[in-house]
Amino acid sequence: MTRIDKHPILEIPENRITVRFFFNDKEMTGYENEPVSSALIANGVQEFSIHKRGDTPQGLFCANGQCSHCTVIIDGFPLKSCITPLKADMKIRTLRHLPDLPADDQPLNHSHPKALSCDALIVGGGPSGLMAAIELAKLGFSVVLADDKAKLGGKLLLQTHKFFGSIDDCYAGTRGIDIAVKLENEVRKYSNIQIFTNTSVVGIFKDRKAGLFVDNRQYVIVGFQGLVVSPGAREKMLVFPGNSLPGVFGAGAFQTLVNRDLIRSSRRVFIVGSGNVGLIAAYHALQAGIDVTGICDILPKVSGYRVHADKIRRMGVPIYLDHTVVSAEGNGKVERVTIAEVNSAFQPIRETAKTFEVDTLLIAVGLTPVDDFYEMAKQFGFIVVSAGDANEIAEASSAMFGGKIAGLQMAALLGKETRIDPALTEKAEILKSKPGKIYTPKPVILDGKFRPIIRCDEEIPCNPCTSICPVHAIRLKKNLDSLLDIPEYTGGCTGCGMCVLICPGLAITLAKKRDDKCAEVVLPHEYLPDFKVGDRIPVTDQTGYYLEDAEVVNIRFNKKFKTHLITVLTTLQNGAAVAGIRVQKPAVTQPMPTASFTDSADDGIVCHCEMVTQKELVKYIRENRVRDVNQLKQARVGMGACGGKNCSVVLSRIFTAAGVDWKEVTPGRKRPLSVEVPMSVIINEKDGE
Repeated sequence: MTRIDKHPILEIPENRITVRFFFNDKEMTGYENEPVSSALIANGVQEFSIHKRGDTPQGLFCANGQCSHCTVIIDGFPLKSCITPLKADMKIRTLRHLPDLPADDQPLNHSHPKALSCDALIVGGGPSGLMAAIELAKLGFSVVLADDKAKLGGKLLLQTHKFFGSIDDCYAGTRGIDIAVKLENEVRKYSNIQIFTNTSVVGIFKDRKAGLFVDNRQYVIVGFQGLVVSPGAREKMLVFPGNSLPGVFGAGAFQTLVNRDLIRSSRRVFIVGSGNVGLIAAYHALQAGIDVTGICDILPKVSGYRVHADKIRRMGVPIYLDHTVVSAEGNGKVERVTIAEVNSAFQPIRETAKTFEVDTLLIAVGLTPVDDFYEMAKQFGFIVVSAGDANEIAEASSAMFGGKIAGLQMAALLGKETRIDPALTEKAEILKSKPGKIYTPKPVILDGKFRPIIRCDEEIPCNPCTSICPVHAIRLKKNLDSLLDIPEYTGGCTGCGMCVLICPGLAITLAKKRDDKCAEVVLPHEYLPDFKVGDRIPVTDQTGYYLEDAEVVNIRFNKKFKTHLITVLTTLQNGAAVAGIRVQKPAVTQPMPTASFTDSADDGIVCHCEMVTQKELVKYIRENRVRDVNQLKQARVGMGACGGKNCSVVLSRIFTAAGVDWKEVTPGRKRPLSVEVPMSVIINEKDGE
């Protein structure tokens, strides 16, 4: 594993402080205050702990503090390495089985935690939480905003791609990392917003107070009148043999490593899930110089936007539909991944199995709302609203609108006379629309003038190309009379290339006839070019089919959009069809000559904290006639460090496999605290520290 020192979009920070630390007595170096997990992975460490059941190795999974996979011993204490900042001379060890209790040699001070109060407490500083804070602050409310990361912005901080939607309403055509900066700058303008970063809201209590764990060292009690719950979502896990191996990451964890912490965490990855998260993860991997051997999805069609899928195919990444992951294998870490086609019952057809040599498997099969505090607050009778993924899983553009609406709703609940414009709600609904109808593109005949060729032929909420064109040469068709309409060229192009630069799906090119044999095509390219003028490079059509090797005649970089415009000379026959540049060689994506996989699907781990397999759990449910999730605690399911956050998502499938109707099962009781807080922090708190 290595650090990323060059990136087509991200700036490499200067003047980071290098510190020494020790892992299992071996001296290593990392950057001060980066997560310990990131420093370890940058030094080639994948194995963080050895579980007491079968001496099973565990590694990073979520990089978000939501699971316990990355727990290590740091200076004698068991801590989640993904949320613990690296300090000089830290002594870090692999957690083997259960940790030893540290010596109880600190006196108890019995002092009181620091106390604050506010009108509204906002849990989560992602796009929805930030917008809610802005709306409440505008109306004069005092706000406490808490987020568990060092910087505000949530998942925006991981997004190097340009966003969909509209320019006027949600920064369409702007990269997520830049939107995060804009929103944070806006929030910090308001003196009535008190911001806590590196702070987890660990619990809410019936006396209308919440506990904050500030900087992983101080406990603060905040009294509030209203609560806005917007902490985002956690990634779902799949159950399959080998799913607990180090190297099986959530897609968000992978994006955290490569885009936030600038670590080339892998050499070759395979991705499960063709939603926008999986497709974008493939794009981010390629930008970081990591090979992507393929993407699979159990469904017969791509789950995400077609323009995302098309651009990934153009880069040279195959997408296997009607396929599922069969197993991951390796000696202490992922070394091989096997997929297979599925039948009508979604069961793998073993004869179709394909095995790929990889070191990382990314799981991108959906998200689960982190809505625990919302449900608890409703039970307590609090004034509460939810926003963003905690309310409904959708794109960040929708989350911004949802946050704005949530802020206005909270203001009304707190007694402010507030009107929510129906147009606001309407736009929010449009922005979270699923992909709609796909239209057949019309053939294009090139002439001697540049014109845009638009390959955005699926109804999705996006229109920056129509807004940026200086001569209004692109408009939305009036099929639906909304942002979901697809764009079309109406004539008069000046060849400025702005539509090519701003398109989030890289779905627009410029092309013209040069002579009777050749065409000139201008292509967007969001990579560091590994070619120069005069070279011949492979170009493809919309869906990634190789057309020809085209000559590069011009390379131009636009600083505002951080995008290269590559002009190539093609045959006239292919000029209108050329849509992208293949950046990955076909050999990278070839499976191994012979498939290799673990045959028993029941060997997959359901509860990673306690290492309980599907086979064990199905047997336990059947033998004990279990109809209450809480009964599974006797089998240790849900009793681990994550508090059942991850295994609870797959339990419906497990009960179904045991022949039990999930509707007949009593839900499990959720733990009151969201993350662990050392007792020393609560008991030994000293005022003023």
